[in-house]
Amino acid sequence: MFANFIYLIIALLIYTTYYPPDQPNFQAMDAAFLAVFLVIIFAAFTRIRFRGIEKRIGRESFIHLDQQFSSALTRHSILAIGFFTCTLYGLSLTTFTARIPLVSNFPTLEALICLSLFLLYMVIVWICAWFPYEKLYHSGVSLRAYVLSQISFSIPVILPWVIISGTSDILQALPFELPKKLLATSTGQILFFLFFLLAVALTGPAMIQKFWRCRPLEPGPVRSRIENLSRRAGFTFANIVYWPVLGGRMITAGVMGLVRPFRYLMITEALLEFLSPEEVDAVVAHEIGHVRKKHLQFYLFFFTGYMLISYTLFDVILIAILYIPQLYPLIEQVQGKHSTATSAFFSLGAVLSFLIYFRYIFGYFMRNFERQADTFVFTLFNSALPLVTTLEKIAVTSGQPANKPNWHHFSILERINFLRKCEADRSWISRHDRKIRGSIAVYLAGILLIGALGYALNWGDTGKKLNAHLLEQVLLREIEKNPNNPVAYNVLGDSYVFRKKFEMARQAYEKAILLQPDNYSALNNLAWILATSEDASLRNPGRAVILAARAAELKPTSQILDTFAESLYRNGQIDEAIYIGEKALLSATGDRSYFEKQLDKFRQALENP
Repeated sequence: MFANFIYLIIALLIYTTYYPPDQPNFQAMDAAFLAVFLVIIFAAFTRIRFRGIEKRIGRESFIHLDQQFSSALTRHSILAIGFFTCTLYGLSLTTFTARIPLVSNFPTLEALICLSLFLLYMVIVWICAWFPYEKLYHSGVSLRAYVLSQISFSIPVILPWVIISGTSDILQALPFELPKKLLATSTGQILFFLFFLLAVALTGPAMIQKFWRCRPLEPGPVRSRIENLSRRAGFTFANIVYWPVLGGRMITAGVMGLVRPFRYLMITEALLEFLSPEEVDAVVAHEIGHVRKKHLQFYLFFFTGYMLISYTLFDVILIAILYIPQLYPLIEQVQGKHSTATSAFFSLGAVLSFLIYFRYIFGYFMRNFERQADTFVFTLFNSALPLVTTLEKIAVTSGQPANKPNWHHFSILERINFLRKCEADRSWISRHDRKIRGSIAVYLAGILLIGALGYALNWGDTGKKLNAHLLEQVLLREIEKNPNNPVAYNVLGDSYVFRKKFEMARQAYEKAILLQPDNYSALNNLAWILATSEDASLRNPGRAVILAARAAELKPTSQILDTFAESLYRNGQIDEAIYIGEKALLSATGDRSYFEKQLDKFRQALENP
């Protein structure tokens, strides 16, 4: 069921990185018809696949059928992502949802509509999968309970995003400028995200256990035994609740919540039904181990680390798209829909990074944290044999092989074998603790390096130079396609000025003025170069005066008037420079200190020729 987290987050990533084309590929009715047609095709294909497995039950070995079922469930879940992506990109889904008035003002609603389509595909998979699932594993779980458990278990993974995104929508809709200004900056967005992520992480469990319809474990010997063990371990919680995952027929337990007022110990009815009191103690000790070893805090940190990685990765993808010439033809094949093609690159990069990060990095820590929680049993008890027998019962009742691999847990057989090793030699426990500490140290070093890269790309001098170079590449490609675009030449000149390529900037501004003689920005910028350049071959204050005068005639702003005054000053026309400098000071708004210093400089030149 943990895989459902991955699938839902991938769908969310695909949606959030999608940018629709200016014009949809189909009309609204045609798109609706095709969307329904895709759902029908997917449902038919999925039903045929699982029906085939169901027919082979009793005729083929359990191990082979188990592998076939797991493979089909994974493949059709991935296929659901593919169909969802085809609907989103091929049918331009968001182009039509954005036309709904309320949705256009609250983008989170649009996202929920799109994710509901993906959830529909997944519900089809779960409905079709239940029939062979029930016959193969004899779980006793009804179709309704199976599907509702899959949905209720999956949806909370996007709860933080829904709260953060929804709050952002509300702040944007309010008639206050300060929140909008804060959210318009990278720093403001990061602080906003971290604040609400922490708030949801702290209080979210209270909402999730209500969403899952958990109910408190009734007073009695079982509850008293668990509470006594928790007190002995220094473990506190808000409540002990029944966890109705798969109708409560699954032997499992869990703990969620970073702080005591919002921490819940969850157990299933099957766990209490099939396990002895000593085995229940061992399972509770395992869950206490997660809390005492700070695993929940590390999980929150890992999620934050992914955000940092993805934030930096987007910059790297943008550099790849704009900086690597070999990628240009790939983008141009999409018949001018560059925004959609670019979003496809971002989606692909986001999905791949997510899969690699959570499947291999996060999965590595989850497996080892689970093993560390297993060994915590030795902290409270002399032996872990009750936990071993619990794992053996789980293998028997689940109907799945004990050596079946799992990306977020070691296999049951691997867990049992390690516990037996620790039973014989307790030094294995400290070895595993050292392994985890070393792994965390390596992870932190990697995150710091990625964070430094992200900072350099977004706020450092390296990033500024790189952004200027990327802008230059974009502008050169635009000029190649539209050689008579004066705005492109003007902005290109600005880019060259930032990179101190003044001769190339002069050429760009000259071209912009040639194409558009009344381009006051190009006139002003070229005048400044000719007036102030340290390169004698570029300096031409006489022509700078002519250009600046023309720019001031077209648009007499304080900046342009300042260029005019500086040009007069450099050309030795001090009286005129003072006169224009005074006009620049009078027209200035905001901080006027620069213009006052300029005027003082001109007056001192007059007094001390």
